[in-house]
Amino acid sequence: MNPRFETRDVSSKADTLRSAKAVASLSVSPATVEAIRSGKVPKADPLAVAKVAAIQSAKQTSLLIPYCHQVPLDYIGVDIRLENDTIVITTEVKAIWKTGVEMEALVAASAAALTLYDMLKIIDTTMEIQSVRLTEKKGGKSALRDSGSGLTAAVIVLSDSVSKGEKEDESGKLLLRRLQEFEIDVSHYAILPDDRAMIENTLCTLAESRKFNLIITTGGTGIGPRDVTPEATAAVIERRLDGVEETLRSFGQHRIATAMFSRSVVGVRGSTVIINFPGSSSGVEDGINALFPSILHSFRMLNGEGH
Repeated sequence: MNPRFETRDVSSKADTLRSAKAVASLSVSPATVEAIRSGKVPKADPLAVAKVAAIQSAKQTSLLIPYCHQVPLDYIGVDIRLENDTIVITTEVKAIWKTGVEMEALVAASAAALTLYDMLKIIDTTMEIQSVRLTEKKGGKSALRDSGSGLTAAVIVLSDSVSKGEKEDESGKLLLRRLQEFEIDVSHYAILPDDRAMIENTLCTLAESRKFNLIITTGGTGIGPRDVTPEATAAVIERRLDGVEETLRSFGQHRIATAMFSRSVVGVRGSTVIINFPGSSSGVEDGINALFPSILHSFRMLNGEGH
């Protein structure tokens, strides 16, 4: 059997600020440190060359490490500190992208250490690269601490054809599965026709009487004659979350051109967050990937905990 080689598919991830720091340690003789300080190393200034090597290597990480993605780096910092018998290299890398940059930081630190080794071996045969380690990693979903545990949600499918039994519901069931990944208790699931009055009444009841933390609708967000979900939602909410709507549309438009026709509305009624997702399964998938788990932070804000 031929093994399958492929990189991880990160196309569904959102771009976020990522950063990482790494440290490499090179043990040398005190005489070597003195030679560097006094500028007596035969191969010119090893510190300056090592810094350039670190920057260049960070940019080439995807060529050196097979399963690393190409990442457009926004910042690469290199600091080299001379101690009595040790050279400590610290690298920091930042990018606004879909994957982390810890490998870029590690490769940069490694390349700097190897460059120093190459330039100093002529005067020091006792050198040893003692360690290369990641010291910090930030960004991405791992940096978001908000959990859906303890939250209740309702999923409402809005479709004339599904409510009549002419079509099978796919997007609503996908939404149920995806919300469970965030430990959210989805205790209400309903299918309604594209009837504005019925939608408004249902949203009000779920928010006021049943006190759901989150209501997500799927369907009726386009420009068809029966697409009334945005109007119904806008009539119910008390505060509109324009930034969340912008995030939804921006994420979708980077993946499918027709996402520009989506009129999804997001807002708050009382302490309930109401979100409109498109009616397609791909629209629901994109919506979840765009907003979760970041949207869970809204419930801390609604409870007065701020940021």
